[in-house]
Amino acid sequence: MIAIVDDDPAVRNSLKFALEVEGFGVRVYPGAQAMLDDGKLADVSCFVVDQNMPAMTGLELVARLRDRSVFAPVILITSQPSAVLRLRASDVGVPIVEKPLLGNALVDRIRLAVAPEARPQA
Repeated sequence: MIAIVDDDPAVRNSLKFALEVEGFGVRVYPGAQAMLDDGKLADVSCFVVDQNMPAMTGLELVARLRDRSVFAPVILITSQPSAVLRLRASDVGVPIVEKPLLGNALVDRIRLAVAPEARPQA
């Protein structure tokens, strides 16, 4: 299950469609709090999170997830990330895929994130 968190409905819907075509189960959320309120996070294999959302940024959402002991991989999507954002994302182990989402960059990154060898060992 892939969870998409983006405040832009066009982005949410297009990502949902594209990922379902690739065979993924997809759940979409209009914002960070909506996803946190859902409570069905245990079955999520990977989160695709927009950095620039009202109320809570993508990296703030990552911190909230980690505080709740949710350690599934997160991929941050954003336009023109600054060097500071790249460094902050790297520090918490979150890759960035830049918008516009062209080609297979996001799908390839998701496949890499959910590959069995990418999962932490217990």
